Amino acid sequence: MPIPESQLDTWAKQGSISQSADTYATIKNALEAAGSPYASKSYDVFLQGSYGNDTNVFKDSDVDVVIQLTSTYYYDTSRLAEDEKTAFQKHFVPASYTLGEFKTDVAKHLEAKFPMQVHPRKKAIDVEAKGNRRSSDVLVATDFRRYYKFNTPNEYQRADGLCFLLPDGTRIENFPRVHSARCTDKHKDTAQWFKPTVRIFKNMRNRMIEDKVLAEGVAPSYYLEGMLYNVPKENFGKSYQESFIKCFNWIANADKTKLVCAHGLEWLVRDNSPTSWATADFDTYMKSAAKYWTDWCG
Repeated sequence: MPIPESQLDTWAKQGSISQSADTYATIKNALEAAGSPYASKSYDVFLQGSYGNDTNVFKDSDVDVVIQLTSTYYYDTSRLAEDEKTAFQKHFVPASYTLGEFKTDVAKHLEAKFPMQVHPRKKAIDVEAKGNRRSSDVLVATDFRRYYKFNTPNEYQRADGLCFLLPDGTRIENFPRVHSARCTDKHKDTAQWFKPTVRIFKNMRNRMIEDKVLAEGVAPSYYLEGMLYNVPKENFGKSYQESFIKCFNWIANADKTKLVCAHGLEWLVRDNSPTSWATADFDTYMKSAAKYWTDWCG
């Protein structure tokens, strides 16, 4: 039998707000405290992920915080014509303070603020939970500019985002602020049905993992949010059951190779891309979710 409206209504509700807000404030204050090794640099601290997008659910734990260096930028000019690349390089001035140096300085500063509670990971720096403070992932990033046209420093087309480096030097490019803004616009366009629907899909995914019908890591929240962003607004509304069915069926019948991430600057489902959903994982999730919905027994 399908999952009843009462269960979907529970799953649609937002998770903890006050505790995550307090955690973010604590981490932000620490990062911005006077005396840091990067105090003379220009940077920005902001919340991203589920808490930043108001799609957090009850079991979300880590608060995702970004500290983004704005006095340095990395770039991608691969989409420019050769004469545009030449023009860009003519005006480009290499940075004197690199992303690697910034990450080292941030880690040292956090370790001083939270002794024995800071652990550098592959993508971010983990700050352990303590007392009422939730665990946090601090992503150390820098400005990133993807150019589509360049004639002069005042005449260009580009997308502005952030990038960070993996331990092996791989650069990961993302656009969290564009993602967040477009999800907020989608929420308004769907008469406030979009974000509760995202939370339903996330909670159902969590329950599937608990019931061992889906492996951890197959369907990350970021991709579920992006997947639902593609669904036309007329598929949201009336009831949570109807919204789920219409949204899921639209996705199941769509050309998955044409789905985009919520920020609209990358394909959602692609293989061999660090910022896209692997095809096999997408297919596994869709098949498992369809079966879970029809086999639901509470």
